[in-house]
Amino acid sequence: MGSLFRSEEMALCQLFLQSEAAYACVSELGELGLVQFRDLNPDVNAFQRKFVNEVRRCDEMERKLRYLEKEIKKDGIPMLDTGESPEAPQPREMIDLEATFEKLENELREVNQNAEALKRNFLELTELKHILRKTQVFFDEQEGGVNQTTESMTRALITDEARTAGASMGPVQLGYMEKSNEREDYLPCFVAGVILRERLPAFERMLWRACRGNVFLRQAMIETPLEDPTNGDQVHKSVFIIFFQGDQLKTRVKKICEGFRATLYPCPEAPADRREMAMGVMTRIEDLNTVLGQTQDHRHRVLVAAAKNLKNWFVKVRKIKAIYHTLNLFNLDVTQKCLIAECWVPLLDIETIQLALRRGTERSGSSVPPILNRMQTFENPPTYNRTNKFTKAFQALIDAYGVASYREMNPAPYTIITFPFLFAVMFGDLGHGAIMALFGLWMIRKEKGLAAQKTDNEIWNIFFGGRYIIFLMGVFSMYTGLIYNDIFSKSLNIFGSHWHLSYNKSTVMENKFLQLSPKGDYEGAPYPFGMDPIWQVAGANKIIFHNAYKMKISIIFGVIHMIFGVVMSWHNHTYFRNRISLLYEFIPQLIFLLLLFFYMVLLMFIKWIKFAATNKSKLLVPRHNGCCLMTPFSHLEPYNEACAPSILITFIDMVLFNTPKPHPEKCETYMFFGQHTIQVLFVLVAVGCIPVMLLAKPLLIMQARKQANVQPIAGATSDAEAGGMSNGGPHGGAGGHEEEEELSEIFIHQSIHTIEYVLGSVSHTASYLRLWALSLAHAQLAEVLWTMVLSIGLKQEGPVGGIVLTCVFAFWAILTVGILVLMEGLSAFLHTLRLHWVEFQSKFYKGQGYAFQPFSFDAIIENGAAAAEE
Repeated sequence: MGSLFRSEEMALCQLFLQSEAAYACVSELGELGLVQFRDLNPDVNAFQRKFVNEVRRCDEMERKLRYLEKEIKKDGIPMLDTGESPEAPQPREMIDLEATFEKLENELREVNQNAEALKRNFLELTELKHILRKTQVFFDEQEGGVNQTTESMTRALITDEARTAGASMGPVQLGYMEKSNEREDYLPCFVAGVILRERLPAFERMLWRACRGNVFLRQAMIETPLEDPTNGDQVHKSVFIIFFQGDQLKTRVKKICEGFRATLYPCPEAPADRREMAMGVMTRIEDLNTVLGQTQDHRHRVLVAAAKNLKNWFVKVRKIKAIYHTLNLFNLDVTQKCLIAECWVPLLDIETIQLALRRGTERSGSSVPPILNRMQTFENPPTYNRTNKFTKAFQALIDAYGVASYREMNPAPYTIITFPFLFAVMFGDLGHGAIMALFGLWMIRKEKGLAAQKTDNEIWNIFFGGRYIIFLMGVFSMYTGLIYNDIFSKSLNIFGSHWHLSYNKSTVMENKFLQLSPKGDYEGAPYPFGMDPIWQVAGANKIIFHNAYKMKISIIFGVIHMIFGVVMSWHNHTYFRNRISLLYEFIPQLIFLLLLFFYMVLLMFIKWIKFAATNKSKLLVPRHNGCCLMTPFSHLEPYNEACAPSILITFIDMVLFNTPKPHPEKCETYMFFGQHTIQVLFVLVAVGCIPVMLLAKPLLIMQARKQANVQPIAGATSDAEAGGMSNGGPHGGAGGHEEEEELSEIFIHQSIHTIEYVLGSVSHTASYLRLWALSLAHAQLAEVLWTMVLSIGLKQEGPVGGIVLTCVFAFWAILTVGILVLMEGLSAFLHTLRLHWVEFQSKFYKGQGYAFQPFSFDAIIENGAAAAEE
């Protein structure tokens, strides 16, 4: 848990492994996931490394597995996933895996090719069956004696020359005819085939134009869709038959059919031949159906057998590939018998890593133990914050802004409390918070089952990853909802009200502008918890009261939050022993913030405590004996509600050194004795902190360089020189030394930081007013939704009213969840994130490190599975 507050101490180690034991040792380290290897061959091409052939073999095996996976998903066969991760197989097992995958791929490809050929043959026979059935109608019409129609169709096919030459031929029969020695060019013939239905209109137009109207086309749709053997899609086709005369038209028609990818089939002219062919086609279709069924059963059995082991095969292949990729990062010594690696490891886990190396050596049968030596380095170690399933989401929020510098204070543990609390200040509603908390609690209770359901829905993955954040935001919103006494824009009357009416019922019902006086209508005792429920029904001054209350608490929380951020920088300066930053940055910053903005917070509390409507003051009246008599006067109340000063005006007068104007009602000008003197002193000291922050640190660094002439003295360096946030510091795993920063750059950086802090203190304080603005907007939106939607159903009576109320309630619930919970919740979440990233973390957090990315099989397999799904 200590690494959550500050990142783990890291060490750079050198690892010596025997060649025969390197594979097993790296496999054990991959299962452990605590070692980040460095590339010792950065200038070597990826194709020139030692284990490039093994990596290629793994790529080929992975390709075959993806092919099997695609075929399994195509058939809808479930793949067995036990959730267990098998160990990485030994190198000698790669041959068996390759042989298994090769056999499965070849067998499946052969089955697919045979099935495709059978389906193509089946499609051709099915199309021929439809041609024989559909064209039979045309020939039945001709054989039925419709000679007039036949004669007219024949005349349409004969040119003017043919009419003149063959006027004495009489009626012409459709179909293939006996060749005549005199006029064989003009004997009619036909072709039959099938074409895609969407191509038929264009096909018909092309025939008409290319053949100049000398063809006769008949077509009929095939009602049932046919399966395309290439891609398995269902396509709609039509049968057509084209009558024409002459070899020239025959060649032209066939070219057009080929251009439109129409399939032509032989169609006998004689009815007996057509019946005989149809019987043969049906027999062959039945035989093909039997063979196709057997082929599909065999394919299904192959895929079912492969589906049982596919997940484990993927894991094994990816582990082998990851191991050889890692081995390619190593160096070979001169004897070619030892592999040398460099890696970052957490200091606390060195013993665990050594045990893993020992297990790998024993598995490989090597007698030479591995050697793990710690190295001295000036490089910046990676940042490693050990997390669990609860803290992981909060750490991800911080890392999204920037990974912490090495051993820098980590904001994540404090964010666990401050993030949901500031969110709840904006989202405070008992009902809406309960909905959010129940949703988060449901995801927490069902997290094992939900985590097992792998999905690529990014929105759901974000919600599930932040389930603990959602639950805490809901719980804290329920608390602030109780404080605001707000549940779906209504209030809970738990303790009753401390306000009492002094008017009769008719006056209260008729006077819409009636206000209760705290002098006579309030008991004077504070409400036990939260707000008095009567404020929910106060029409005239409800918003005014909530405005003042929420605005002030937003400033109070904001100033406390920023002061806490400045105090966090003290931990960084003391840990890294940066004495100059501690004295001339932290202390002036804290004084500046306390004397101006925390003083403003104190004025708010003084105003709340000292000024009240029930306050009575006493006036000294001189008596005849020279003594004074304390006599109460109701008309002279210098600390009543009318005399309460504006905190904003008081703060502005304080900064501008203005004297407050006297109150016309004989009120006290100041809230306490010596206020003006204290305020002037505070402003002068705060302004005096600015040149200290601006000049002290650069001047001391310049003086230290002149004295040392080469190196700066300890503690008198800039963050970049001293390694401030970038080196291991006094407790880190690495020393730190970088090139000296130019003095001009130090002055510029310090000026930027000082101006950013001084101006940021004002803007950041104002930025916390978003707590007030969003809280007020959320409450008003909930009230509008209740008034304009749900109240419509509540006004109805009787059975019809129940139906209307049910419908209206459903609509109100949808709007409540969709707008007030989801959209308003997302808005409040983003504003809370900004308050932490900018207003809080800017006071102490650099975020200039890089994350620790260990060699871990779990991460590699998860990323590989995600990439495969995409």
